[in-house]
Amino acid sequence: MQRWVALFATTRAIATATAIALLVGHRVTGHDWLLGGIAITYGVVSLAVIARSPRLQSLPVVWIADGAAVLALVLAAGQWRSPFYLLLLTTLVLPATTLPFRRALAYGAATTTAYFAVALATGIDWSTIETTARLESFATHLMVPLIVVLALAYSGQLLERLERERERSEQLAVEAERRRIAWELHDSAKQRIHAAHLILSAVAGQREDARLEQAIGELRFAGEDMESSLTELLTPLLEGRGLGDALRARARELSAATTAHIDVRGESAALPPFILAHAYRIASEALTNAIRHAEAERILVRLAQDPDRLEIAVEDDGRGVPADPRPGSSGLRSMRDRAEALGGRLAITAGAGERGTTVSLSVPLPSNGGP
Repeated sequence: MQRWVALFATTRAIATATAIALLVGHRVTGHDWLLGGIAITYGVVSLAVIARSPRLQSLPVVWIADGAAVLALVLAAGQWRSPFYLLLLTTLVLPATTLPFRRALAYGAATTTAYFAVALATGIDWSTIETTARLESFATHLMVPLIVVLALAYSGQLLERLERERERSEQLAVEAERRRIAWELHDSAKQRIHAAHLILSAVAGQREDARLEQAIGELRFAGEDMESSLTELLTPLLEGRGLGDALRARARELSAATTAHIDVRGESAALPPFILAHAYRIASEALTNAIRHAEAERILVRLAQDPDRLEIAVEDDGRGVPADPRPGSSGLRSMRDRAEALGGRLAITAGAGERGTTVSLSVPLPSNGGP
């Protein structure tokens, strides 16, 4: 949307300057200076109000009021070849790029009809318009709004398709890479861990050694962690769901295997696949840690998003993060690496007393601006 707002702002500024130049360059009415002052004021105010308010940019009543105000300037100029005609064309930018294709064309046709009515009200000299040059000029003035809407609406649809294809390509690339990593882990590292576990278990059966028992325990934990990672890697990435829906589904899966109560609150808007995947994995890992290692009874996941940042917090009432994490533990490191890859911040804080942990993720979101 921001690219179209930038186009609106640029064309509105150029059209206003052009209208003022035409009023200054030759006499149009007996009150050119008054019209020029009104045009400058309206151009500046409309830019400040519309361009800076995302809510107003998508309101049809604002588009209609903007078009009506410019048509009033055309009417005040007293002729259909008004200096404010270009200003009228700028009123079509936001509706043409926001409305569905057919409704955008209907809006353009309505604008053409309204302009024709204003041209009639200014008093068309039909005797002079019969000449080829005048007739072509009048027909062009009538057709340009439709052509502008058609071009902008088509461009908007094309850009949306390109964006969807880009996101789909990114998702397919991520899926392919995840499956490649999963199969490599399954065929190499997992088998080696299993073999090492069998060897140490056999040795432990012949002699008692606390270090052997510890090593066997670590291998068992590593095998469980890898099995969980392989399952996630081989699962289709979020299956087209949003972050909130995906985390709720994950909470239901974990709740089926534990007595902990998991509550997911908040929603997020559409996110780029790269951010969506990593944010989901970080929150998912925090949930798993709270259940498996912290033995939490209650877990709360909070989602919040504004145009510039995504915030996720996973709070639990478990036994907290140990001062000395077990050797070989990769969960926290993986979460930090993912947060760093997103250009975000990951904070892990202890709750009041000796229990409870909060894992907080803050991720900057890319701007949608730019043409």
